[in-house]
Amino acid sequence: MPETPSVATIEIGALITGLGGGLALFLYGMRQMTEALKTVAGNRMKNLLGRLTANRFSAALAGTVITAIIQSSSVTTVLVVGFVSAGLLTLNQSIGVILGAHLGTTITAQIIAFQIYRYGLLLIAIGFLMDLVGRNEKIKHWGMVLLGLGLIFFGMELMSGVTSPLREWAPFAHAVGSLQHPLAAVGVGLLFTAVIQSSSATTGVVIVLAAQGLLSLETGIALAFGANIGTCVTAIIAAIGRPREAVQAALIHVLFNTTGVLLWLPWIGYLAALVRTLSPGDLPRQIANAHTLFNLGNLCLFIWLTAPMARLVQAVAPLKLQAPGIRALYLDQFYLEQPSLALDQVRRELTRVAMLAREMLRRVLQVTIEGSDRDIADLEKLDRDLDSLQGEIITYLASLSQRQLIDPQPGLLSRYLSIANYLENLGDVIRSNFMENARKRLSRQVSVSASTRKVLGPLHQEVCRAFDSIVTALEQADLIAARDAADSKTAVGALADRASSHLAKRLAAGEPNRLLTFHLETDTVENLKRLNTLTRRIGRVLLEIDPNAQTTESRETSDSAS
Repeated sequence: MPETPSVATIEIGALITGLGGGLALFLYGMRQMTEALKTVAGNRMKNLLGRLTANRFSAALAGTVITAIIQSSSVTTVLVVGFVSAGLLTLNQSIGVILGAHLGTTITAQIIAFQIYRYGLLLIAIGFLMDLVGRNEKIKHWGMVLLGLGLIFFGMELMSGVTSPLREWAPFAHAVGSLQHPLAAVGVGLLFTAVIQSSSATTGVVIVLAAQGLLSLETGIALAFGANIGTCVTAIIAAIGRPREAVQAALIHVLFNTTGVLLWLPWIGYLAALVRTLSPGDLPRQIANAHTLFNLGNLCLFIWLTAPMARLVQAVAPLKLQAPGIRALYLDQFYLEQPSLALDQVRRELTRVAMLAREMLRRVLQVTIEGSDRDIADLEKLDRDLDSLQGEIITYLASLSQRQLIDPQPGLLSRYLSIANYLENLGDVIRSNFMENARKRLSRQVSVSASTRKVLGPLHQEVCRAFDSIVTALEQADLIAARDAADSKTAVGALADRASSHLAKRLAAGEPNRLLTFHLETDTVENLKRLNTLTRRIGRVLLEIDPNAQTTESRETSDSAS
């Protein structure tokens, strides 16, 4: 009678090394593939998400497709949080995307169930070669996608090889026997997933063990159920200290996965019978199909309950009111995981800075020619707020520049940096010139005539109107508004010439402090022109985002050159 394999025969050290190493390769490959896909396809996925979220059903489809491609529900969640915080998605729509994301993650189990492990080393070799000889960043990143996929397959092959002797080992058989109760298996799947932070890896290990005949179908399904709850731990940890929208998204994960498992738990036997019919004799495929059917069934059920789920998470984690004082609203480190989304957030923060600059610009003439010390102090407060936000944007862009960026992201980052600096320069002009002149006027008791105010008013209004176009262009990505601002030189120049002519005529007027008043008035004209110069530069930078855009000034330069 053959002896049962002993501890020595099983070689526990080799088993732990092989299983741990295979799992490590799987997790590293998953992360490598996700990061590379996020870099090369993240912007397209973001655009797809923006287009396919008109209602909860299309939102669920978008979540499924995006997660199936990127293979990371966490990346999809980052996109969702960004869209909700930007007001582009309602919480109801975001729930649809998250529900779809859970279905999208099941594609990993389906791929593993094909047991195409032998292609792992080939994919690693091809991916490495593409990264080594690729002539552009996109080819290199696609090479890393293949290399990551190869590591996933190779890790599964290692785990499959080292676990095959376990079917003969009594202690392991006893341990598996203790998992016959569904709750025990769910608990093990939950804890394992919470530790390794990947439900896909847990499901992959379950499929490998099932392929070796080490698990029954019912136990494998229960372990996969536990993995679905265990992945909530990852979502909760990721939400700590993050935007409140991220906390709400994590709660949706918990609510959806936990409730779904509790609903399905009594029906594991019926689910097992169904997948046996669909894939007779193929246990790995049966577990993968059960995993997919479970998430599909939950999606079909919970898609009708998005409104109650939204109300529940809003009650548990309501959005915080903005704290007093100025601070960046959108530049959370959370968004750096998705550079294209982080750049969107930077643009939103730049819009806030532009709005501060617009408020300063609207007040500047009144403060200069007739404002009080209190008015000057209010203007200085706006300038400090502008400088504070601009500093946060520069710091955030510096962090973003350390991430893996692909075209057109580096150029966009550079342009946003230029816009932030131009806005800060605009505030400096107002602080160093207009406010200084306002103080001189107060100290020397200078008065600007009514006729001069009439010619300065239209010039100031035109400068403000051009800058209003900058705010519109930033807020709405409006190239027409950007072009309007970039082409404002002619109108501003004509009004400035008119004002200068009027001031020259009044130079001989017999008024007190005439020379000092003249310097104050001419400085105001020149400084308004400087503000318009900065406005036009911002407009041209915004137009550079669209390579086909061309301003009047650039056309005139091109024509004169030819």
